Amino acid sequence: MSVDASSPPDASRAGDADRAFAQDLLQPDIPLKDWNTFGFDVRARFGATVDSAEALRAVLRDTRVAGLPVHVLGGGSNIVLTGDLDALVLRIALRGRSIVSASDVVDDGRRVRVQAGAGEPWHAFVDWTLAQGCPGLENLALIPGTVGAAPVQNIGAYGVEIADFFDTLTAMDRQTGDIRRFDCADCRFGYRDSVFKQPGGERWIILSVTFSLPKQWAPRRAYADLDKVLQARQCTAPTPRDIFDAVVAVRQAKLPDPAVIGNAGSFFKNPVIDAAQWASLQAREPGLIAYPQTDGRYKLAAGWLIDQCGWKGRGIAAGSAARVHDRQALVLTNTGGATGHDVMQLAACIVDDVAARFGVRLEAEPLVL
Repeated sequence: MSVDASSPPDASRAGDADRAFAQDLLQPDIPLKDWNTFGFDVRARFGATVDSAEALRAVLRDTRVAGLPVHVLGGGSNIVLTGDLDALVLRIALRGRSIVSASDVVDDGRRVRVQAGAGEPWHAFVDWTLAQGCPGLENLALIPGTVGAAPVQNIGAYGVEIADFFDTLTAMDRQTGDIRRFDCADCRFGYRDSVFKQPGGERWIILSVTFSLPKQWAPRRAYADLDKVLQARQCTAPTPRDIFDAVVAVRQAKLPDPAVIGNAGSFFKNPVIDAAQWASLQAREPGLIAYPQTDGRYKLAAGWLIDQCGWKGRGIAAGSAARVHDRQALVLTNTGGATGHDVMQLAACIVDDVAARFGVRLEAEPLVL
Protein backbone atom coordinates (compact mmCIF):
# COMPACT_ATOMS: atom_id res chain seq x y z
CA MET A 1 0.00 0.00 0.00
CA SER A 2 1.41 3.42 -0.88
CA VAL A 3 0.37 6.90 0.22
CA ASP A 4 -0.55 9.13 -2.75
CA ALA A 5 -1.59 12.28 -0.92
CA SER A 6 -2.32 13.55 2.55
CA SER A 7 -4.56 16.28 3.92
CA PRO A 8 -5.95 15.55 7.40
CA PRO A 9 -9.61 16.49 7.81
CA ASP A 10 -8.84 18.67 10.86
CA ALA A 11 -11.55 21.28 11.44
CA SER A 12 -9.01 23.69 12.93
CA ARG A 13 -7.09 23.75 9.63
CA ALA A 14 -10.05 23.98 7.31
CA GLY A 15 -10.17 27.30 5.50
CA ASP A 16 -13.13 29.46 4.63
CA ALA A 17 -13.33 27.89 1.17
CA ASP A 18 -13.63 24.39 2.64
CA ARG A 19 -16.33 25.49 5.05
CA ALA A 20 -18.32 27.12 2.27
CA PHE A 21 -17.88 24.02 0.12
CA ALA A 22 -19.20 21.74 2.85
CA GLN A 23 -22.01 24.18 3.65
CA ASP A 24 -23.33 23.67 0.12
CA LEU A 25 -22.96 19.88 0.26
CA LEU A 26 -24.18 18.92 3.74
CA GLN A 27 -27.93 18.46 4.09
CA PRO A 28 -29.45 18.10 7.58
CA ASP A 29 -32.26 15.65 8.34
CA ILE A 30 -31.99 14.09 4.91
CA PRO A 31 -34.53 11.50 3.69
CA LEU A 32 -32.88 8.26 2.54
CA LYS A 33 -35.84 6.64 0.79
CA ASP A 34 -34.29 7.31 -2.63
CA TRP A 35 -30.82 6.39 -1.38
CA ASN A 36 -31.57 2.70 -0.72
CA THR A 37 -33.00 0.17 -3.17
CA PHE A 38 -35.32 -1.35 -0.58
CA GLY A 39 -37.01 2.05 -0.46
CA PHE A 40 -37.14 2.22 3.34
CA ASP A 41 -38.45 5.60 4.46
CA VAL A 42 -35.82 6.61 7.03
CA ARG A 43 -33.72 9.72 7.58
CA ALA A 44 -30.15 10.63 8.49
CA ARG A 45 -28.95 13.49 10.67
CA PHE A 46 -26.74 14.68 7.80
CA GLY A 47 -26.22 13.55 4.22
CA ALA A 48 -24.01 14.62 1.35
CA THR A 49 -23.40 13.61 -2.25
CA VAL A 50 -19.70 14.01 -3.07
CA ASP A 51 -18.21 13.90 -6.55
CA SER A 52 -14.53 14.51 -5.80
CA ALA A 53 -11.88 13.79 -3.20
CA GLU A 54 -11.83 17.51 -2.38
CA ALA A 55 -15.57 17.52 -1.69
CA LEU A 56 -15.20 14.44 0.49
CA ARG A 57 -12.45 16.06 2.57
CA ALA A 58 -14.46 19.24 2.97
CA VAL A 59 -17.48 17.36 4.29
CA LEU A 60 -15.40 15.25 6.69
CA ARG A 61 -13.77 18.44 8.08
CA ASP A 62 -17.08 20.16 8.80
CA THR A 63 -17.54 20.76 12.53
CA ARG A 64 -21.25 19.89 12.34
CA VAL A 65 -20.43 16.24 11.71
CA ALA A 66 -17.54 15.97 14.16
CA GLY A 67 -17.86 12.75 16.15
CA LEU A 68 -20.75 11.38 14.11
CA PRO A 69 -20.60 7.85 12.68
CA VAL A 70 -20.06 7.86 8.92
CA HIS A 71 -21.89 5.50 6.58
CA VAL A 72 -21.07 5.28 2.88
CA LEU A 73 -23.62 4.41 0.23
CA GLY A 74 -22.94 3.75 -3.41
CA GLY A 75 -26.18 2.83 -5.10
CA GLY A 76 -27.71 1.80 -1.77
CA SER A 77 -28.26 -1.67 -3.17
CA ASN A 78 -26.65 -3.80 -0.47
CA ILE A 79 -27.99 -2.32 2.73
CA VAL A 80 -30.93 -2.73 5.12
CA LEU A 81 -31.82 0.45 7.01
CA THR A 82 -33.75 -0.50 10.13
CA GLY A 83 -34.35 3.05 11.39
CA ASP A 84 -33.25 6.68 11.33
CA LEU A 85 -29.48 7.22 11.50
CA ASP A 86 -27.82 9.66 13.87
CA ALA A 87 -24.93 9.77 11.45
CA LEU A 88 -23.39 11.34 8.38
CA VAL A 89 -24.43 9.40 5.28
CA LEU A 90 -22.30 9.86 2.17
CA ARG A 91 -23.38 9.05 -1.35
CA ILE A 92 -20.27 8.64 -3.48
CA ALA A 93 -20.65 10.13 -6.95
CA LEU A 94 -17.08 10.25 -8.31
CA ARG A 95 -17.34 9.55 -12.04
CA GLY A 96 -15.03 8.88 -14.98
CA ARG A 97 -13.97 5.85 -17.04
CA SER A 98 -10.70 5.31 -18.90
CA ILE A 99 -8.30 2.79 -20.34
CA VAL A 100 -5.05 3.07 -18.40
CA SER A 101 -2.10 3.79 -20.64
CA ALA A 102 0.47 1.00 -20.78
CA SER A 103 3.13 3.62 -20.07
CA ASP A 104 1.56 4.23 -16.65
CA VAL A 105 1.92 0.63 -15.43
CA VAL A 106 4.23 -2.35 -15.61
CA ASP A 107 2.64 -4.17 -18.54
CA ASP A 108 3.30 -7.77 -19.58
CA GLY A 109 1.41 -7.28 -22.85
CA ARG A 110 -1.28 -9.81 -21.90
CA ARG A 111 -3.68 -7.50 -20.09
CA VAL A 112 -5.45 -4.18 -20.48
CA ARG A 113 -6.28 -2.03 -17.49
CA VAL A 114 -9.49 -0.05 -17.17
CA GLN A 115 -10.28 2.43 -14.43
CA ALA A 116 -13.50 3.97 -13.15
CA GLY A 117 -14.59 6.41 -10.48
CA ALA A 118 -16.26 4.85 -7.46
CA GLY A 119 -19.59 6.49 -8.29
CA GLU A 120 -19.90 4.98 -11.77
CA PRO A 121 -22.95 2.69 -12.05
CA TRP A 122 -21.59 -0.85 -12.20
CA HIS A 123 -23.72 -2.24 -15.05
CA ALA A 124 -23.05 0.76 -17.28
CA PHE A 125 -19.32 0.39 -16.61
CA VAL A 126 -19.37 -3.29 -17.62
CA ASP A 127 -21.24 -2.36 -20.80
CA TRP A 128 -18.65 0.34 -21.50
CA THR A 129 -15.72 -2.07 -21.12
CA LEU A 130 -17.20 -4.29 -23.84
CA ALA A 131 -17.73 -1.29 -26.10
CA GLN A 132 -14.02 -0.55 -25.70
CA GLY A 133 -13.12 -4.12 -26.71
CA CYS A 134 -12.10 -5.06 -23.16
CA PRO A 135 -14.02 -8.20 -22.12
CA GLY A 136 -13.82 -10.09 -18.84
CA LEU A 137 -16.52 -8.57 -16.63
CA GLU A 138 -19.53 -9.59 -18.76
CA ASN A 139 -20.68 -12.32 -16.33
CA LEU A 140 -21.21 -9.57 -13.76
CA ALA A 141 -23.70 -7.63 -15.90
CA LEU A 142 -26.82 -6.12 -14.32
CA ILE A 143 -25.54 -6.37 -10.74
CA PRO A 144 -26.92 -3.25 -9.03
CA GLY A 145 -24.70 -0.73 -7.32
CA THR A 146 -21.58 1.24 -8.12
CA VAL A 147 -18.00 0.50 -9.09
CA GLY A 148 -16.76 1.57 -5.65
CA ALA A 149 -19.06 -0.88 -3.87
CA ALA A 150 -17.99 -3.83 -6.04
CA PRO A 151 -14.67 -4.63 -4.29
CA VAL A 152 -16.15 -4.08 -0.81
CA GLN A 153 -18.49 -7.01 -1.36
CA ASN A 154 -16.23 -8.82 -3.84
CA ILE A 155 -19.34 -9.15 -5.99
CA GLY A 156 -19.70 -12.27 -8.06
CA ALA A 157 -22.04 -14.12 -10.40
CA TYR A 158 -21.96 -17.01 -12.87
CA GLY A 159 -18.48 -18.19 -12.00
CA VAL A 160 -16.76 -14.78 -11.83
CA GLU A 161 -15.77 -12.56 -8.89
CA ILE A 162 -14.29 -9.08 -8.81
CA ALA A 163 -11.11 -10.53 -7.33
CA ASP A 164 -10.51 -12.44 -10.59
CA PHE A 165 -9.88 -9.19 -12.49
CA PHE A 166 -8.97 -6.71 -9.77
CA ASP A 167 -5.81 -4.63 -10.16
CA THR A 168 -5.76 -1.75 -7.65
CA LEU A 169 -8.00 0.83 -6.02
CA THR A 170 -7.55 4.18 -4.31
CA ALA A 171 -9.30 4.98 -1.05
CA MET A 172 -9.37 7.85 1.41
CA ASP A 173 -8.86 7.36 5.12
CA ARG A 174 -11.85 9.17 6.60
CA GLN A 175 -9.88 9.86 9.79
CA THR A 176 -6.74 11.42 8.31
CA GLY A 177 -7.60 12.33 4.72
CA ASP A 178 -4.74 10.19 3.36
CA ILE A 179 -5.35 8.59 -0.02
CA ARG A 180 -3.82 5.12 -0.36
CA ARG A 181 -3.50 2.60 -3.13
CA PHE A 182 -4.58 -1.00 -2.39
CA ASP A 183 -3.49 -4.00 -4.44
CA CYS A 184 -5.23 -7.37 -4.46
CA ALA A 185 -3.34 -8.68 -1.43
CA ASP A 186 -4.16 -5.53 0.54
CA CYS A 187 -7.87 -6.05 -0.13
CA ARG A 188 -7.88 -9.56 1.40
CA PHE A 189 -10.72 -10.74 -0.81
CA GLY A 190 -12.89 -13.66 0.27
CA TYR A 191 -16.32 -14.96 -0.62
CA ARG A 192 -18.44 -11.78 -0.57
CA ASP A 193 -15.82 -10.30 1.70
CA SER A 194 -12.87 -7.92 1.73
CA VAL A 195 -10.75 -5.91 4.14
CA PHE A 196 -13.32 -3.12 3.83
CA LYS A 197 -15.94 -5.27 5.62
CA GLN A 198 -13.55 -6.36 8.36
CA PRO A 199 -12.79 -4.51 11.63
CA GLY A 200 -10.98 -1.26 10.86
CA GLY A 201 -11.73 -1.47 7.14
CA GLU A 202 -14.70 0.87 7.41
CA ARG A 203 -12.30 3.80 7.77
CA TRP A 204 -11.56 3.63 4.03
CA ILE A 205 -13.77 5.32 1.43
CA ILE A 206 -13.09 4.04 -2.09
CA LEU A 207 -12.48 6.69 -4.75
CA SER A 208 -11.57 4.70 -7.88
CA VAL A 209 -11.00 1.12 -8.98
CA THR A 210 -8.73 -0.31 -11.69
CA PHE A 211 -9.32 -3.71 -13.29
CA SER A 212 -6.86 -5.88 -15.22
CA LEU A 213 -8.62 -7.62 -18.11
CA PRO A 214 -7.10 -10.37 -20.29
CA LYS A 215 -6.38 -9.70 -23.95
CA GLN A 216 -6.89 -13.43 -24.62
CA TRP A 217 -10.53 -13.96 -23.71
CA ALA A 218 -12.46 -17.19 -23.16
CA PRO A 219 -16.19 -17.42 -22.34
CA ARG A 220 -17.39 -18.60 -18.94
CA ARG A 221 -20.74 -20.31 -19.52
CA ALA A 222 -20.74 -23.27 -17.15
CA TYR A 223 -23.81 -22.22 -15.15
CA ALA A 224 -26.93 -24.07 -16.32
CA ASP A 225 -29.24 -21.04 -16.58
CA LEU A 226 -26.67 -19.11 -18.57
CA ASP A 227 -25.87 -22.00 -20.89
CA LYS A 228 -29.58 -22.63 -21.46
CA VAL A 229 -30.08 -19.09 -22.79
CA LEU A 230 -27.01 -19.35 -25.02
CA GLN A 231 -28.21 -22.67 -26.46
CA ALA A 232 -31.69 -21.27 -27.09
CA ARG A 233 -30.02 -18.42 -29.00
CA GLN A 234 -27.82 -20.93 -30.88
CA CYS A 235 -24.64 -19.27 -29.58
CA THR A 236 -22.22 -22.15 -30.01
CA ALA A 237 -19.25 -19.78 -30.00
CA PRO A 238 -20.49 -16.84 -27.92
CA THR A 239 -18.85 -13.44 -28.01
CA PRO A 240 -18.39 -11.34 -24.87
CA ARG A 241 -21.50 -9.39 -25.87
CA ASP A 242 -23.45 -12.65 -26.22
CA ILE A 243 -22.48 -13.60 -22.66
CA PHE A 244 -23.40 -10.12 -21.43
CA ASP A 245 -26.82 -10.27 -23.11
CA ALA A 246 -27.49 -13.79 -21.80
CA VAL A 247 -26.61 -12.78 -18.24
CA VAL A 248 -28.95 -9.78 -18.52
CA ALA A 249 -31.73 -12.04 -19.80
CA VAL A 250 -31.28 -14.53 -16.94
CA ARG A 251 -31.20 -11.84 -14.27
CA GLN A 252 -34.20 -9.98 -15.70
CA ALA A 253 -36.21 -13.21 -15.80
CA LYS A 254 -35.46 -14.03 -12.17
CA LEU A 255 -34.85 -10.82 -10.28
CA PRO A 256 -37.19 -7.90 -9.58
CA ASP A 257 -36.27 -4.40 -10.72
CA PRO A 258 -35.58 -2.30 -7.56
CA ALA A 259 -37.26 0.65 -9.29
CA VAL A 260 -40.50 -1.38 -9.28
CA ILE A 261 -40.21 -3.61 -6.18
CA GLY A 262 -37.86 -2.68 -3.35
CA ASN A 263 -35.08 -5.22 -2.84
CA ALA A 264 -31.34 -5.59 -2.33
CA GLY A 265 -30.73 -8.39 -4.82
CA SER A 266 -29.49 -11.68 -3.39
CA PHE A 267 -30.11 -11.42 0.35
CA PHE A 268 -28.19 -14.49 1.53
CA LYS A 269 -24.74 -15.83 0.78
CA ASN A 270 -24.48 -19.33 -0.68
CA PRO A 271 -23.22 -21.42 2.27
CA VAL A 272 -20.02 -23.44 1.87
CA ILE A 273 -19.82 -26.80 3.65
CA ASP A 274 -17.25 -29.57 3.95
CA ALA A 275 -17.36 -32.77 1.89
CA ALA A 276 -18.67 -34.93 4.74
CA GLN A 277 -21.63 -32.67 5.41
CA TRP A 278 -22.33 -32.46 1.67
CA ALA A 279 -22.34 -36.26 1.33
CA SER A 280 -24.73 -36.58 4.26
CA LEU A 281 -27.08 -33.93 2.89
CA GLN A 282 -27.03 -35.36 -0.62
CA ALA A 283 -27.96 -38.80 0.69
CA ARG A 284 -31.22 -37.49 2.15
CA GLU A 285 -31.80 -34.60 -0.29
CA PRO A 286 -31.23 -36.07 -3.80
CA GLY A 287 -32.09 -32.77 -5.50
CA LEU A 288 -29.47 -30.83 -3.54
CA ILE A 289 -27.77 -28.20 -5.69
CA ALA A 290 -24.09 -27.85 -4.88
CA TYR A 291 -20.94 -26.64 -6.62
CA PRO A 292 -17.55 -28.25 -5.82
CA GLN A 293 -14.86 -25.82 -4.70
CA THR A 294 -11.13 -26.03 -5.32
CA ASP A 295 -10.47 -26.72 -1.62
CA GLY A 296 -12.68 -29.83 -1.58
CA ARG A 297 -15.67 -28.13 -0.02
CA TYR A 298 -19.08 -27.54 -1.64
CA LYS A 299 -21.03 -24.34 -2.15
CA LEU A 300 -24.79 -24.82 -1.76
CA ALA A 301 -27.46 -22.82 -3.61
CA ALA A 302 -29.10 -20.78 -0.84
CA GLY A 303 -32.10 -20.02 -3.04
CA TRP A 304 -32.79 -23.74 -3.47
CA LEU A 305 -32.58 -24.33 0.29
CA ILE A 306 -35.05 -21.51 0.94
CA ASP A 307 -37.40 -22.73 -1.79
CA GLN A 308 -37.41 -26.25 -0.33
CA CYS A 309 -38.57 -24.76 2.97
CA GLY A 310 -41.61 -23.31 1.21
CA TRP A 311 -40.75 -19.62 1.44
CA LYS A 312 -40.88 -18.59 -2.24
CA GLY A 313 -43.54 -15.91 -2.74
CA ARG A 314 -44.38 -15.76 0.99
CA GLY A 315 -44.19 -13.38 3.89
CA ILE A 316 -44.48 -14.18 7.58
CA ALA A 317 -48.22 -13.53 7.37
CA ALA A 318 -50.78 -13.03 4.61
CA GLY A 319 -50.57 -9.49 3.33
CA SER A 320 -47.07 -8.86 4.72
CA ALA A 321 -45.21 -6.21 2.74
CA ALA A 322 -41.89 -7.96 3.42
CA ARG A 323 -41.95 -11.04 1.19
CA VAL A 324 -39.75 -13.56 -0.57
CA HIS A 325 -39.82 -12.94 -4.30
CA ASP A 326 -42.07 -15.33 -6.22
CA ARG A 327 -39.46 -16.09 -8.91
CA GLN A 328 -36.25 -16.14 -6.87
CA ALA A 329 -36.27 -17.32 -3.27
CA LEU A 330 -32.89 -15.68 -2.65
CA VAL A 331 -34.45 -12.21 -2.92
CA LEU A 332 -36.41 -10.53 -0.12
CA THR A 333 -38.66 -7.67 -1.18
CA ASN A 334 -40.49 -4.63 0.12
CA THR A 335 -43.76 -4.68 -1.81
CA GLY A 336 -44.79 -1.38 -0.22
CA GLY A 337 -44.67 -0.07 3.32
CA ALA A 338 -42.33 -2.64 4.86
CA THR A 339 -39.62 -1.52 7.28
CA GLY A 340 -36.09 -2.77 7.69
CA HIS A 341 -37.20 -4.52 10.87
CA ASP A 342 -39.91 -6.34 8.91
CA VAL A 343 -37.37 -7.62 6.40
CA MET A 344 -34.94 -8.72 9.10
CA GLN A 345 -37.73 -10.54 10.96
CA LEU A 346 -38.56 -12.40 7.74
CA ALA A 347 -34.88 -13.17 7.20
CA ALA A 348 -34.58 -14.59 10.73
CA CYS A 349 -37.52 -16.95 10.15
CA ILE A 350 -35.96 -18.19 6.90
CA VAL A 351 -32.58 -18.74 8.56
CA ASP A 352 -34.20 -20.78 11.33
CA ASP A 353 -36.21 -22.94 8.91
CA VAL A 354 -33.20 -23.69 6.69
CA ALA A 355 -31.08 -24.55 9.73
CA ALA A 356 -33.79 -26.86 11.10
CA ARG A 357 -34.12 -28.81 7.85
CA PHE A 358 -30.60 -28.81 6.44
CA GLY A 359 -28.34 -28.08 9.41
CA VAL A 360 -26.92 -25.11 7.51
CA ARG A 361 -27.15 -21.55 8.80
CA LEU A 362 -27.55 -18.86 6.15
CA GLU A 363 -25.73 -15.55 6.40
CA ALA A 364 -27.15 -12.28 5.06
CA GLU A 365 -25.20 -10.40 2.38
CA PRO A 366 -26.42 -6.81 2.99
CA LEU A 367 -25.08 -4.52 5.67
CA VAL A 368 -27.71 -3.96 8.36
CA LEU A 369 -27.84 -0.53 10.02
